[in-house]
Amino acid sequence: MEFRQLQYFVRVARLQHVTKAAEELHVAQSAVSRQIHRLEEELGVNLFMQKGRNVQLTPVGQLFLKRAEAILDDLDRSVTEIHEFLDPEVGEIRLGFPHSLGFHLVPQVVAAFRKLHPNVKFKFRQGMYPSLIKDVADAEVDLAFISPHPEKNDLVTGEIVLTEELFAILPENHPLSQQESIELNQLKEETFVLFSSGYSLRPIVWEACLEAGFTPKIGFESEETDTIRGLVAAGMGVSLLPEMALYRTSSMMPAVVKVSAPHVARTIGIIRRSSEKLPLVVHMFHSFLLEYFKSQYTPR
Repeated sequence: MEFRQLQYFVRVARLQHVTKAAEELHVAQSAVSRQIHRLEEELGVNLFMQKGRNVQLTPVGQLFLKRAEAILDDLDRSVTEIHEFLDPEVGEIRLGFPHSLGFHLVPQVVAAFRKLHPNVKFKFRQGMYPSLIKDVADAEVDLAFISPHPEKNDLVTGEIVLTEELFAILPENHPLSQQESIELNQLKEETFVLFSSGYSLRPIVWEACLEAGFTPKIGFESEETDTIRGLVAAGMGVSLLPEMALYRTSSMMPAVVKVSAPHVARTIGIIRRSSEKLPLVVHMFHSFLLEYFKSQYTPR
């Protein structure tokens, strides 16, 4: 079995068309067909079946595609690691993060890092808590910011880099909006605007309300901090958000009040795959992050 056969097979499988695959590979169609035929003969199975002018994977072809892609991905990573070993200043970092960190924290740390290492490239992927852990475990990303930091997970490991307080947000005409601080149970009769299920801030707020002695009444749910802020500013309810989600980005901003009891906070961590050595450029960025949050990071 040859590397070229795997390349041709994967390209045909993705495009479902031999001629288009040959054009992308810059080789003759006959060369692609010949290599696919040899691969099928060696395996003793049919990997494709004809479907009009296109081709379609057989069930065994679908199984083989997963393995072939994994082999090619491993090879690509090996080549990348070699290049990074020779010069980590030109490597690439794949970074995951939740939406709530995308407006301020991620741009801030990446900009600071690129001042020192301007040729390093980044690929970003946003996701919710479970998908970020899966992306790291499946090697879809190298590192991920995550909140809250997982207490124990066999697939990933990491460090807490930041603990951030959550504040109550209220309509500006709310009776408590001018208070320096409030206790959370003072909002027990209010309608809450919360993140949708699956977002990590939702259980933090929910559990804080339970600790304060009440179950929050949910009036609206959203997937974005901007929407939650806007709904609260428009008088549709109250909520709790972390400080970095409260930077003024529009004319409609709610009142922000400190919560004195119970103390509500979230941890923010950086995770990586367990028991796996990081590529040099990723290790360099990881070390930078740990030092940055110890000595340089400011919330604003």
